Order: sequence, then C-alpha cells, then structure tokens
Amino acid sequence: MTKQIMVGGVPVGGGAPVSIQSMCSTKTHDVPATVEQILRLEEAGCEIIRVAVPDMPAAKAIGAIKSQIHIPLVADIHFDYKLALECAAQGVDKIRINPGNIGGEDRVKAVVDACRAGNIPIRIGVNGGSLEKDLRKKYGGVTSQALAESALGHAALLEKYDFTDICISVKCSSVPVTMGAYKILSESCPYPLHLGVTEAGTPSMGMIKSAMGIGGLLCLGIGDTLRVTLTADPVEEIYAAKKILRAAGLRKDGPNLIACPTCGRTNIDLIPMAEEVERRLAGVDWPITVAVMGCAVNGPGEAGDADFGIAGGNGEGLLFSKGRILRKVPQERLVDALMEEIQESL
Repeated sequence: MTKQIMVGGVPVGGGAPVSIQSMCSTKTHDVPATVEQILRLEEAGCEIIRVAVPDMPAAKAIGAIKSQIHIPLVADIHFDYKLALECAAQGVDKIRINPGNIGGEDRVKAVVDACRAGNIPIRIGVNGGSLEKDLRKKYGGVTSQALAESALGHAALLEKYDFTDICISVKCSSVPVTMGAYKILSESCPYPLHLGVTEAGTPSMGMIKSAMGIGGLLCLGIGDTLRVTLTADPVEEIYAAKKILRAAGLRKDGPNLIACPTCGRTNIDLIPMAEEVERRLAGVDWPITVAVMGCAVNGPGEAGDADFGIAGGNGEGLLFSKGRILRKVPQERLVDALMEEIQESL
C-alpha cells in the first residue's frame, strides 16, 4: 500500500478511493472563466483540479480562484521556483513541479520549506517529451526505465530535505512504455501514483489509450489518482474517468449498462434502443446494472445478474430482473417499461 498524502481534503494513496482529476483549459489569470470551468467540472464529478501557472499573474490568481471553488486546487509549474513560492503563499492545495528543472538546490529547498509550512504536497510530473537528455542517451530514448529513473531522481531531491509528501506521475503517449514505468515505480517507491497517458488524443482514440493504460494499471492494483487526458472539453475527461473506474470495479456510483453486440437472431433494432437506454440512465446515480439484449431466448440467461433488463423478440420483448422474467412488453414499449421499473425501484 502506498503512502497517503492529503490534497486539500482529498486523501490520495494509502488505500483511499482512486480520485478523479482534470486540468483547466482556461487562462488562469482570467479568474471568472477559470472558476466557471471548474464549477462545471465539479458538477461532472471532478475531485481535484489543476491549473497552469506560466507566469506571476496566474500565480497571484490562485487565492481568488480557490475561494470560489469546492475542490482542491493544484498549481502546474515549470522552471520558475518563484511561481511555486507565490502559489504556496496563495494557499494552493498541491504543487506539480519537477524539482530538477527549477535551478539550484537552494531553490528546491525554498519550495520544500514553503510546502512544508503550508502542508502542501508536491507532485513530481515526469513527461516523455521533457525527459532529461542524459537519460534519453543512457536508455536510447524514452523508455519505461528512463521515466522511472527520472521520477526517482526528482524524489531524491525532495527527500534530501526530509520532504516525503510526494505524488509521482510518469506519462508519455505510448501506452506500453507508460504502463511499464508505473509498474517499476509501484515496486520501488512508497509514494502514491497519479495515472495518465499523456497526449492521448481526441476522445475516440484517447479513450481507448486511457482505458488500456490507466484501466490496465488499476486492474493490477496500481494507481491512486488519475487524469484522462483528452483533446476535448475537460468535462469529457471526467466522464471518461468515471467509466474507466466503473469498468475496473472501483466505482459503483452510477449505472452499468451491458448490451449484446447483436447477431443473426436479433429481431429488433438493438443499437438505437441501447443508445436510448444509455441516454435515459444518464440521470441515474444509483449503482444499478441494466441489460439491453437482442434475443428473447438467451437474453435473460446471458444477463442473469442484471438488476433489470430487456430482451427483444419479434414484435414484443421481455422485461426481466436478476434472470427472472417479469412480463412480456410490446416492442415499442420496451424502453419505457424498463425505465418505469427502474424508477419504481429507486
């Protein structure tokens, strides 16, 4: 089990539930726009939010932003240690930084001292695109070993000053390389791991990469918090993260829809029916498993564990629960009957 740190009021690591993060796409110095986006992300289910801090106006906006939101705020900082000091003074909940690229050890110590005084953890964020040149040369490019060694080297700089409120991420756009790096870290350090596949792309491909990389690691028991990186509205990252956590069996805070892929026995237009059920379930937050099956013969059996389900036939279908047939329903009434049954059970 990893060490637990506190990001504001959210525990990360140490057996705490895997938390969902995202990052704002707004200019941080634009406080109203940033707050508006964070509030939308909160509503979607974001539990920790990060903002870019490229300059001092962005750093000085941290306090104003934090005062208007309800989830922990993380400052993403590169190179300039003074930005980290200002964010700490503004009351930020976590700082994401690479200790090795902010200058001499006196600057590292200054950031450590400020974070210790404010009970602010530090995330070491190693990225394949900014991997140190000596490690690229040593390993012949961006490899799992290179990413892990970089992260451990940065951690050693913080440990030198007796600072261990650390979280680590090692991200690149290659799923196998990313997974390999996290596996190395899970076996060689006690710190909580922030999972992600960086530059994953648009939702169509990014979701697949993230489900493979993040979901695969979660199923191995690796990972304490995550961000699904998508080239899209950041709210889409939250929806994707929730789906990954549900698929990994780590979240049961919403409906789980199962549906058969259709075959030659299917006598209904199953795809739009499944899509309609999914749309209507969007407002349900109860952990319920719902099945939409195309065959009235095998449907209740194949989806016997579903809390409720429908199975199509020829002109009519079956409404069932836990493998038990409740009644026959005209085909055009199947979805309505299913949702009525679900609502009555809530």
